[in-house]
Amino acid sequence: MAKQVEVVAGFLRDLQRRICTALERVDGEGGFAEDAWTRQAGGGGFTRVLKNGAVFEQGGVNYSRVTGAALPASATQHRPQLAGRQWSACGVSLVIHPGNPYVPTAHANVRYFEAVKEGAEPVWWFGGGFDLTPFYAFDEDCRHWHRVARDLCAPFGAEVYPKYKKWCDDYFFLKHRQENRGIGGLFFDDLNEWGFDRCLAFIKAVGDGFIDAYVPIVERRKATPYGEREREFQLYRRGRYVEFNLVYDRGTLFGLQSGGRTESILMSLPPRLRYEYGYVPEPGSAEARLADYLKPRAWV
Repeated sequence: MAKQVEVVAGFLRDLQRRICTALERVDGEGGFAEDAWTRQAGGGGFTRVLKNGAVFEQGGVNYSRVTGAALPASATQHRPQLAGRQWSACGVSLVIHPGNPYVPTAHANVRYFEAVKEGAEPVWWFGGGFDLTPFYAFDEDCRHWHRVARDLCAPFGAEVYPKYKKWCDDYFFLKHRQENRGIGGLFFDDLNEWGFDRCLAFIKAVGDGFIDAYVPIVERRKATPYGEREREFQLYRRGRYVEFNLVYDRGTLFGLQSGGRTESILMSLPPRLRYEYGYVPEPGSAEARLADYLKPRAWV
């Protein structure tokens, strides 16, 4: 098991570097600053953050490799058989908040987890995915995003993309708002049935796929003119992102409950947002049109 962790950790650290390089290139001005950290309970990581770039208002790409003597409630609630096991986890998690409202917010995560107990077989699995949250959605962008997701899944079975797309639609759903967070993508967890090597190959495809899916959309939209109206709508919709991450996201809960580094865990939150009581977009407006995209649909 130790060898498996080393293999995954090496890939993830390189993935963090390559994603940051790709985003710096498309931004053209901002660069990521790296912040190394450790946690008392075991392990640590490297948080890379870009602030006030030409395209990205704030983006964080976090690498972590952490360990613990016992799993927090957020993990054992769904997997009671893991109670009392020592665990280790490593992953790359990122959220990118562009300044231009016509460029979507993007999230991606790939992770590996294992739990061990004397006298019992080790338990391991992979998880991750990526999803897109536009404010002013374009069919061309949505189709491209899902086409990349479908194509990277294809070598692993025809059923993979439909299964993980639906899982993404179901997971990134705000029950109290009765709407999806965005247009979805891929989401999966507990992946181990293919064996370690094939599961790792899929994780690699997802990590590389995020770059292929997101960068062309950013290039296409980053120079779109916008004004105060579009900016105010973006800030309002960012509130939905915060609601999901703080109320529903299992990764956020796991990180906080397991004694993770709060600053790195909450890097997913936008630098600026606003709330407005009773806000309703003007009927027929571009802002009202977004509601049509916050429902699952077949994009490819």
